[in-house]
Amino acid sequence: MINKGNTRRYHRLAEVSLGKQEDTAIISIFTTKAYPMPMPISMLERHPLGSQAFIPLNGEPFLIVVAPPGDTPEISKIQAFITDGQQGINYHTGVWHHPVISCAAQDSFLVIDRAGEGHNCDEHDFPADTAIELLPA
Repeated sequence: MINKGNTRRYHRLAEVSLGKQEDTAIISIFTTKAYPMPMPISMLERHPLGSQAFIPLNGEPFLIVVAPPGDTPEISKIQAFITDGQQGINYHTGVWHHPVISCAAQDSFLVIDRAGEGHNCDEHDFPADTAIELLPA
């Protein structure tokens, strides 16, 4: 508790990984729309120079699709999770993930990631004949 017992602080819940001393941690807000379901997973991205955290602002569940770090994402190792709307996610450096997938018609996220020199977003498109699909529960 801080501020004379008026505020509960949840300290250092995640750390921002920055590749170089001159890199900067930045905070942004992303607004997003829901994808139609069932949803094909046709690509994943990764950030090779820093982590990226998403904190939901509206308390709506959202989907997380990830694969372990590597030169390309391994299709057999892709996993999907659904949050309860109160949980955030911090993608570690190099982890393959799908851009944020909202379950609500529209949603907003506080995003903490890296700014600095160098290319920090790799995208991998899956071949058109690769069938990866998220189905509604």
